[in-house]
Amino acid sequence: MRLSHFFICLLCIVLFFACKPSAKLHRPPAISGLRYINQYVLPNAVSFQGTVVGGLSGIDYDRQRDQYYLICDDPSAFSPARFYTLKIPISEKGIDSVVLTGVNTILDPAGQPYPDIRKDRIHSADLEAMRYDPSRDEMIRSSEGQRVINADTMLLQDPDIVIMDRTGKYKDRFQLPSILHIQVEEKGPRHNSVLEGLAFDENYRHVFVSVEDALYQDGPKAGTGDSTAWVRILKFDRKTKKEIAEYAYQLDPVPHPANPAGAFKINGISDILYIGENRLLVIERAWSTGRVPSDIRVYFADLSKAENVAGVASLQSTPPKAPISKKLLVNMDDLGIPIYNVEGVTFGPRLPNGNASLIFVVDDNFNKNEKSQFLLFEVK
Repeated sequence: MRLSHFFICLLCIVLFFACKPSAKLHRPPAISGLRYINQYVLPNAVSFQGTVVGGLSGIDYDRQRDQYYLICDDPSAFSPARFYTLKIPISEKGIDSVVLTGVNTILDPAGQPYPDIRKDRIHSADLEAMRYDPSRDEMIRSSEGQRVINADTMLLQDPDIVIMDRTGKYKDRFQLPSILHIQVEEKGPRHNSVLEGLAFDENYRHVFVSVEDALYQDGPKAGTGDSTAWVRILKFDRKTKKEIAEYAYQLDPVPHPANPAGAFKINGISDILYIGENRLLVIERAWSTGRVPSDIRVYFADLSKAENVAGVASLQSTPPKAPISKKLLVNMDDLGIPIYNVEGVTFGPRLPNGNASLIFVVDDNFNKNEKSQFLLFEVK
């Protein structure tokens, strides 16, 4: 009897974990190319459950529930820091509509909404990326922090990578390496150029995090012409919440000069997506003053032969011998439509023809002259 009872219990445990939907690994589909299908544009400043919809800065797909999670980068200026859930029906013609289904306030460690950045910058949340972990039924999201230094102000707030439940309640945070701490001197992250991209590997054991722009010690920002920039992609252990590696990625030059000359221009990584075999899709998002659309390029990035640069103090002084290799997949300038501030990407459901889908989301910056676009591609 005792032996039979033991085996029955063992069988129940095995069956529980074998049948648990959230425990299934997600195998990213093989990608040889992408075919643009269509776009859907959400109107500006839509009101939903007492919030202003816009600033959509990251997107992730929950297959079990057939719904999407989108983080908003509004630092509580229009509505409390939040993320949305929505449905994206897809037919043979592409995206039919975008249906908002819910909104969740993102809470700080004390269980309170983050304050309006205009009233309390140092305790606000500049949210940029978010991914759903179905193996734990948890979210991971990033915030950029603050580095505002002028004649009468010094506001320093570290970026963070936070674990929260599916309602937006704070649970824990990752331990950041010293290079990601905001500093008074020009060392570490630049303001508004820190943690923009997040990606899980297929077994949810590791988290990749991309820095948008070059750290001060790694060299200047990308410029026009042949001026590129080194940025870092970090790899964390999901269980210990500690960094285990860093890799160097070289940004392209900014494609177009600013108008007027000397005005603001930028190129940086706006999101990453794991596609298997130690590879990522990397979105490079460039913009120059005087141009309406952004310049969006999507790359294959292969980390398999890249060296670990976690111990390298400066990528400018010691350029990597084996950086991440990259290959252009899509130049969105070729789509024939204006593309704005692409900030997120996720695999979606299977298309009616059985092929995998890829969906990009565009942040309208709460600007009436920009758009909240949803761009649908077929994976080939």
